[in-house]
Amino acid sequence: MAMAVSLAQKKAALFAASLLPLAYIVYLIAAQQLGIDPVKTLVHLTGDWAIRFLLVTFSITPLRQWLKQPSLLRYRRMLGLFAWFYTSVHFLLVLTYIFGWDWELTKIELTERPYVIVGFLAWLLMVPMGLTSNNYAVRRLRQNWRRLHLLMYPVILLGWLHIAWQARSSYFDAFLYGSIIVVLFLPRLKKLFKSR
Repeated sequence: MAMAVSLAQKKAALFAASLLPLAYIVYLIAAQQLGIDPVKTLVHLTGDWAIRFLLVTFSITPLRQWLKQPSLLRYRRMLGLFAWFYTSVHFLLVLTYIFGWDWELTKIELTERPYVIVGFLAWLLMVPMGLTSNNYAVRRLRQNWRRLHLLMYPVILLGWLHIAWQARSSYFDAFLYGSIIVVLFLPRLKKLFKSR
């Protein structure tokens, strides 16, 4: 029983920590500290936290092997849901404040900003994973649940492409995130080649 309480406390702490970026964003809005272009700042902040949570979620599998901590797997689902949450907030901000829910304007913008299409595809692939991240779906889907959640691979690549494609003056973020993704992919590729 003590172990269960300890795990519940750890999950509660992780949940609270995962809400800190949102709390910081709310604080910036309330304090009017978003700079001269508040919409751009909000879009960038939520996008940054979306890719960060994606990377943290994606790192759980190799980290539990490198650190020999299989219990880390217990936190992957929550982190993945927060990645979907911040991605959804980012997407809604773009739809509301950049496209204004105007579909004609959206069509024009998409031709000029193809990286938006890539970002939208990443979010779209996250939807079935987010909706099935519950115990009922795991039981119902069984092995198909694992197959469905392999969508994480194209999602992380599309997320990186979304960032790299819109880089203008600095490619530092794209290089940094790309390097992390490569490091996280290596053990998976190694395992794939070994199995073959």
